[in-house]
Amino acid sequence: MTKYTYEKRAVEKGYANRTLYINLDEMRIEERPVSQEMKEKFIGGRGFCLYLMWHALPKEKKVKWDDNENCLCISSGPLGGTTIYPGSGKSIATTISPLTDTVIDSNVGGYFGPYLKFAGFDALCLQGKAKKECVVFINGDEGYVEIVDAEGLPKDTHLLAELLTEKYGGNNRKSVSVVSSGSAAEHILFGCLNFSWYDTVLNMVRVKQAGRGGTGTVLRNKKVLALVVKYSALSVQSNNPADMKALQEAAKYHSSEIIELDPRQNQMREVGTTHLVSIMNDFDLLPVHNFQYGSHPDAKNLYASEFRKYFGKNRNNDSCWVGCALSCSHHVNNFVPKTGPYAGKPVLVDGPEYETIAGIGSNCGVFDIEAVIEGNFYCDTYGIDTISFGTSLAFAMECYERGLINKDITQGLELKFGNKDAMLEILHQMARGEGFGIILGMGVRKMKDYFARHGADRTLMNDIGMEVKGLEYSEYVTKESLAQQGGYALALKGPQHDEAWLIFLDMVKKLMPTFEQKAEALYWFPMWRTWFSLNGLCKLPWNDVVPEDNAQTKEPAKVMKHVESYAKYFSAVTGRKVSADELIKMSEVVYNFQRIFNLRMGFGTREHDMPPYRSVGPVTVEEYESRKERYDAQLKELGYAIEKMSTAEKVKALRKHRMEQYEKLCDAVYARRGWDKNGVPTLKKIRELGIDYPDVVELIKKQKKRSK
Repeated sequence: MTKYTYEKRAVEKGYANRTLYINLDEMRIEERPVSQEMKEKFIGGRGFCLYLMWHALPKEKKVKWDDNENCLCISSGPLGGTTIYPGSGKSIATTISPLTDTVIDSNVGGYFGPYLKFAGFDALCLQGKAKKECVVFINGDEGYVEIVDAEGLPKDTHLLAELLTEKYGGNNRKSVSVVSSGSAAEHILFGCLNFSWYDTVLNMVRVKQAGRGGTGTVLRNKKVLALVVKYSALSVQSNNPADMKALQEAAKYHSSEIIELDPRQNQMREVGTTHLVSIMNDFDLLPVHNFQYGSHPDAKNLYASEFRKYFGKNRNNDSCWVGCALSCSHHVNNFVPKTGPYAGKPVLVDGPEYETIAGIGSNCGVFDIEAVIEGNFYCDTYGIDTISFGTSLAFAMECYERGLINKDITQGLELKFGNKDAMLEILHQMARGEGFGIILGMGVRKMKDYFARHGADRTLMNDIGMEVKGLEYSEYVTKESLAQQGGYALALKGPQHDEAWLIFLDMVKKLMPTFEQKAEALYWFPMWRTWFSLNGLCKLPWNDVVPEDNAQTKEPAKVMKHVESYAKYFSAVTGRKVSADELIKMSEVVYNFQRIFNLRMGFGTREHDMPPYRSVGPVTVEEYESRKERYDAQLKELGYAIEKMSTAEKVKALRKHRMEQYEKLCDAVYARRGWDKNGVPTLKKIRELGIDYPDVVELIKKQKKRSK
């Protein structure tokens, strides 16, 4: 369809120093320079994606997700692609989300982002819509980009990625990475992107997901079936670091620590994130029946001990990027689905990860391990975000059980908690573009509107519909952690735990008793976690395996030895000498810029930071009674004479107190972040950060006028 040839150049100190722009309306391919300002202020990864989108979207309109002007951007970062430091293979995808109508970011493993950089480009910006289905191929070996016809290619990822890897990889399939979605992403709003790598032990293609916010839906809307990159010369020198010796020293320290300590800590190399299921269940934090409860006796069926029986034998070499000592990306091979178009055919299943197990498992009352594995497979190959799917299905199940919807709405499905057959059938409906699957595929926010039009109680649904900003909650119960309630509802893109995971610090270890301490945590942790998304890094090596003396340090939750190691890592690759504190400042620039981006899209203010009450406290009498002793004690401490109160009165009294606490938390967090009472960054803050660009200043001034 079209082809563009470019000059091959070596990466310098972690940067390719140019980006790739593709306009599908015009079939135009361009390379664009990366400025020094981009590197200094926006760093890479999510920062580059936001910068490119800010300048690519027209200023005169609020672009919708399915407008031609919407962009899909992918970038790794200056540290991405390092083959000796654990967790250095991440990419970030950004776009205007079909669920939230504002910018979404989603991080993912696999090889695409690093290979894209080594092929010559720090980031890819895809804009417009093709007239017919196509594949974009970036050949880093020969220095060309082409857009080719996709006619006749399968849509589901496990078939498509294998086919394209074979086609473009030839005898070196390890040199190819594919980004694709799946057949369901054409029909739902939370389609995901699958990023591939070739597993040389299994001799099969595997995938990781950029799951959140509908990135896959946007790709399919643009009529792109797949993005493919080829790069054959991967080595420890591919990033051309400024100081190889310093990089090797930092990498050796962190990798050696993981190999030595992981067997005694979380056993990530053995069971990955499945180890979290038992911990969450023990601490009453595992979502059950649409986040009503935090534990269940049948949860043991989904513990890591059970998944060990299914995971592949090469567990200690199970990494989604070269050289990652954590190797936590596990799989189930030769799994035979019982339903759908691939029933009876052995398939490879990547995962399941904790979020999937909790989402389509316990949250929906499904404690059948093989149903969860099968659901995981179909979500991946169909291009469905397991978090949004699980939380949306759990909401619909509760609505059905409470009589808010009936079989007329579910189109005959008996949508009760624990109905694994209904769960799998809905996945297949999404892929076919029919039935209740299309309704569920709208997500929680739009389902509330749809159910309300058919007579459902809107007030109750607002309380139990687990979404903020239109994004479904990831899978942790937050009722007893005020800090985590803020960590979810105040998150820029919506309730995803990658900004702040503070439940244990707040609820279990009691390290943040005051509002000021909670506000400080909701400043530092989101900024620090943002830093990983700027650099192409996975967060798990930071705090899932920690130094032996970490508990004795001043701030154990921050794992400061690792933070200092990352500062050395960044300096070694880029040549930019930084301290641990300066890493936080890097993130603060991008974090505030994204908040301002939300403002530009019509969001980004206090009203959009309000949680559904279920994430704050018990909505129903049944929920209260399930933790009666705990809640009664809390009301007594507040001075209530509970002996004279009905349970309904107790629910109301507790709600009043907890929402007052949440509002106070917002005040404290906004003040710590340098935002006004409405959650808008102040002019003083953006000047301090050096992002006081004319259009940014104008935007903030307009918002202040509206607020008066």
